[in-house]
Amino acid sequence: MRKAFVKLHLSILLAGFTGVLGKIITLNEGLLVWYRVFIASLVMAALILLRKRGAAGLCRLAGGISFGERLRQRGLWQMMGTGTLLTLHWVFFFGSIKASNVSIGVVCFSATGLFTALSEPLLNRRRIRLKEIVFSLIPLAGILLIFHFDVRYRTGILLGIISSLLAALFTITNKRVGKERSSGTMLFYEMLGGLLCLSLLMPFYLHYFPVATLIPSLHDCIWLLIFATCCTVLLYLLQIEVLKSISAFTLNLSYNLEPVYSILIAMLFLGEAKELNFSFYIGLGLICFSVLLQTRQALKHSP
Repeated sequence: MRKAFVKLHLSILLAGFTGVLGKIITLNEGLLVWYRVFIASLVMAALILLRKRGAAGLCRLAGGISFGERLRQRGLWQMMGTGTLLTLHWVFFFGSIKASNVSIGVVCFSATGLFTALSEPLLNRRRIRLKEIVFSLIPLAGILLIFHFDVRYRTGILLGIISSLLAALFTITNKRVGKERSSGTMLFYEMLGGLLCLSLLMPFYLHYFPVATLIPSLHDCIWLLIFATCCTVLLYLLQIEVLKSISAFTLNLSYNLEPVYSILIAMLFLGEAKELNFSFYIGLGLICFSVLLQTRQALKHSP
């Protein structure tokens, strides 16, 4: 269980870079996500080829890929459908940032824990736990203190709320579908499903949101490669592994640390001067407190 929490917080740290990379890459949200999924699919395909050539050790490091396992047709569609949820979550998340700002996007993302606390019991047919509701409201209050939520950005807020709901549904579904499958297999078919879905939607998207060019610049290509490998493939391989040991609620609640990591990373690498006032420290304390509470609760009930 403790190893699972180490992997969890490593994945959260990687997730903290996504907001910074999303800002650095100049593509709009639709093309950004399409290239992210496309490159991630190629990376997973490359790992398959490496395994066939005998590089089993490298593949084990990438999450124990076993693409030779037999997959039922229903399970295949489940994995691809789960990937579609993830891809749509990304589109709405970056859309929220584009329509408002990074602060609004991450504030809305903090609602994922609350959505999980409400939807996981319904999907898994168990009672709603009041403790989970309380645990999810504490970091939400903390992030509101940090970012001083501004209701003027209505479009960004709406897109962000949809994004957080999709993120909650993805995590719950990911946990259910991935119980009997390796991390690599899950991620490969999730990326493939997301790529197919977004490719079908892209003509309609570009019709309503036209762009000057579909080809990213060399600068964007470099950052997209880093984005897809480190902040997509590695991140979600870790997340799939973690979900085999902890609940979807615990994972999503812990991800409330992501906005804090994003702020610190942006300050460190982009030189963004953000005044760390009293409300920032109070908000940070609330977030850490809620994560520590849920981590303690999970470790207490672990075998």
